Amino acid sequence: MAKTANIASVAEKLITPCIEELGYEVWDVEFVKEGSGWFLRVTIDSDDGIDIDDCEKVSRAISPLLDEVDPIEQNYTLEVSSPGLERTLRKPEHFESCIGEEIEVRLYSPDESGSKAYKGKLVSSDGDNFTIETDGAEKTFEISKVAKANVFFDFTDIE
Repeated sequence: MAKTANIASVAEKLITPCIEELGYEVWDVEFVKEGSGWFLRVTIDSDDGIDIDDCEKVSRAISPLLDEVDPIEQNYTLEVSSPGLERTLRKPEHFESCIGEEIEVRLYSPDESGSKAYKGKLVSSDGDNFTIETDGAEKTFEISKVAKANVFFDFTDIE
């Protein structure tokens, strides 16, 4: 796992200046194996949102850069996408940018109440920790103890 995280980190450092020059921000970079294939997943965002043309533009810009520097030994597929409505929250800046949003949190192991899963409104974040309001009370979590966190979008409210 550390090796794939390191590959993602190296790739992110390499492609971020190019992506920012195009007017986008890098939301996340993952290098993962699914089935027999490897994928470099680059997630981009902007204040105006992301559409398929933006993804294509970024893919065309970073693909030659990745080919030239060649930081990844194995064959892989490059995927560029938006973070989507239910964006994954991994980094401190992700939590900061989503204050006020409803989020779902899954912990690696149960907390003192015996629960591993929470849903609530993200009310604050300080870099290492974040706080949600759930069931009328505030609950604080260490980001390092979170297995998965994402924005929750209630599709039942759509008419």
